[in-house]
Amino acid sequence: MALFVDNNAPGEVSMFYKTYEPKTKNRFVFEINGIPAFLVKKADRPKPSFEEITIDHINMQRKLKGRVSWADITCELYDPINPSGAQAVMNWFRLHHETVSGRDGYQDFYKKDVIFKSLGPVGDIVEQWTLKGAFIKSLDFQDADWSTANAAQQITMTLAMDYCVLNY
Repeated sequence: MALFVDNNAPGEVSMFYKTYEPKTKNRFVFEINGIPAFLVKKADRPKPSFEEITIDHINMQRKLKGRVSWADITCELYDPINPSGAQAVMNWFRLHHETVSGRDGYQDFYKKDVIFKSLGPVGDIVEQWTLKGAFIKSLDFQDADWSTANAAQQITMTLAMDYCVLNY
């Protein structure tokens, strides 16, 4: 009976348990040139979605896939005293816009390729995304609070990008 056969043939189904190693949420590295990777506490993984095209025909509608878009990536960074997370983020921000002079930067200066790596249990790279043309969409340096002595200061950064590539 095909239900119990497992010879890795396409379409075959097996009810028997197979061992596997799951990817875990805490094993990742988020690399942004100029920002130390160990500052990144949390980061979204890429989220593509398609627009919808509707074609009317008499009293029916057909739907087709439209253009793909990639959702913004939100990441949370620790903001230590040294190296300063705020200073590292603001160095990249200044390539977008210089507050003192009011000048904006060329996209060749402020857009970066950002790398998201999922790691295996021994630190090997098991998945790698490249976020192409990423730039800062928004920054939140969060609040200060005298009643919160046991919480680390953090920065929330939202990145927009042109597209993402799953390398492996």
